[in-house]
Amino acid sequence: MRHQTAVRRLRTVAERCQQASGLWDDEPFLLAAYAFGSVLESVADVDVVDLAFVLNLPAEELPWFAEPQSLVGLPSLLEIDKAPVRWYWRPSVWPVANHLIHRPLRVWSLDGPDENALDAMERGQAEHLRMPAPTAEQQREQLSVEVAASLFHLRGVEAEFWERDWRSAHKGSGIHPENHLWNAVHGYLDLLATTGQQRPGLTTRSSPPASRTA
Repeated sequence: MRHQTAVRRLRTVAERCQQASGLWDDEPFLLAAYAFGSVLESVADVDVVDLAFVLNLPAEELPWFAEPQSLVGLPSLLEIDKAPVRWYWRPSVWPVANHLIHRPLRVWSLDGPDENALDAMERGQAEHLRMPAPTAEQQREQLSVEVAASLFHLRGVEAEFWERDWRSAHKGSGIHPENHLWNAVHGYLDLLATTGQQRPGLTTRSSPPASRTA
């Protein structure tokens, strides 16, 4: 995909975020969208556009790689489910950046699309607008928080996996309980790899194997 095409895709996503933000009358749900990865590194062609979305949800509902059932319709609403986009959810109480989301650039907030950022990205001159990298100590502290949250989530999914009510609440729209279990395992192992306790190389989003219907 040409770099200009990737930036146009980001503009479209930012516009969709703005439209979607009007669906919640009281407390905002979708708070911000950030681009990161190869689309920020140069004006060369890219395979995929990486995006992180900041949501007004508790951290325990959004550990790394979790896909809550309440969010199954959001990718379609933002028109990212059938585009060359790889997305990640981040709770607002945590930094948007982590071991994978390095120095992201905000392209949308509740104030609207960030045209300055998008224009600079199109010119290949967005480096100065990107978020600064956290210190090593900040990274360690946040990783520790996220590993604990991910393990807590994994244990909860494992404990409830065969409970009828839990399984009923965690399926629909093409998603099955097995998907939630796979995401919980993948997210925890990915974070564990970052601590050096497991093999590296698990950091990109990938699809779980075909799951059987509950």
